[in-house]
Amino acid sequence: MTTTTTAISSDQLRARAAALPRVPLAHLPTPLEELPRLAARLGGPRIFIKRDDCTGLAFGGNKTRHNEFLLGQALAEGADLVVWGAGVQSNNCRQTAAACARLGLDVHLVLGRAAGGAEGAELQGNLLLDHIAGASYEFVDAAIGPELDAVIAERAQQFRAAGRVVFQQSRALWARAAVSYALAMAELSDQLRARQVTPAAIYASAGGATGAGLALGAAQLAVPGALRLVLPIRWPWDEAADLARLANEAAQLLGLPADLTARQVTVEAGRVGAGYGRATPDGMEALALAARLEGVLLDPAYTAKAMAALIADVRSGRYRSDQAVVFLHTGGTPALFAYAGELERMLPRVVHAPRAGGSGGRV
Repeated sequence: MTTTTTAISSDQLRARAAALPRVPLAHLPTPLEELPRLAARLGGPRIFIKRDDCTGLAFGGNKTRHNEFLLGQALAEGADLVVWGAGVQSNNCRQTAAACARLGLDVHLVLGRAAGGAEGAELQGNLLLDHIAGASYEFVDAAIGPELDAVIAERAQQFRAAGRVVFQQSRALWARAAVSYALAMAELSDQLRARQVTPAAIYASAGGATGAGLALGAAQLAVPGALRLVLPIRWPWDEAADLARLANEAAQLLGLPADLTARQVTVEAGRVGAGYGRATPDGMEALALAARLEGVLLDPAYTAKAMAALIADVRSGRYRSDQAVVFLHTGGTPALFAYAGELERMLPRVVHAPRAGGSGGRV
């Protein structure tokens, strides 16, 4: 992993981040666990999993780390309403709704039905949790990206005209959110050092603020191994260049050198499949292996695709058996329930048959 000229320590990074508005929301540090049965099945390196699905707040996930800084800023600005948006089955919106409930902020969600995958308006999965958390929400026919951003901005302005003090989602906030994942990389680095594990690679389903923060943290802290960011969506821009730009904006917030380049950011866009939120066969296989060998639940839209990338690389012989790789689980579990039909079709059902002597067997 290419690094900046002079590495800083985890504590130095934390001290710089402490100058930014922040509100505690996440259960930190999240666990680092080993997956020995999956590693044995693949016949490859040791596999570790960083459990950011365990950050708390309505089933957890990576956006809870983001919201410590984003909603910390909202409180600093005196906001009384948060206007947010993404797809109908958005993990982001679910975690933001829960965080706003904890902080006493009203939240309005603009949910795009054109996002792909399990985008129907059935009250299930993440949408059900938005509803339970008390978020107001509406459905719009807009794709994630500039189209949906424009609707969010319009709705935020309407609330301002009605007298609300609005904090709205926008790409301008992503650098602030990225700081949280520079800190997550510091947390992971400390955990790996404590276990005397030097990773050959770190995999994550991450673009945007999470990917940029991981890239920034890895570079500033001189974390060994390759950071492999598996993209869940195809954006209409150069994602490596955009992540480097975003990481450098976060570095400026922290008073650190803003010198990351696109060549230092490794992204893989080939796992998206038919589109954002669409299940893929290799993702479903990865989901089944993680669940049936380790009891770890992934989701079809994000984390299963990143695990599929890790599995494919192990099977290709990229890593030796004496090496170690890390999988960063960014959450998304509630979306499983919205994919029930696809999961039934694409995952083989387990059937047990008796063995001689009466013991059970899997067939």
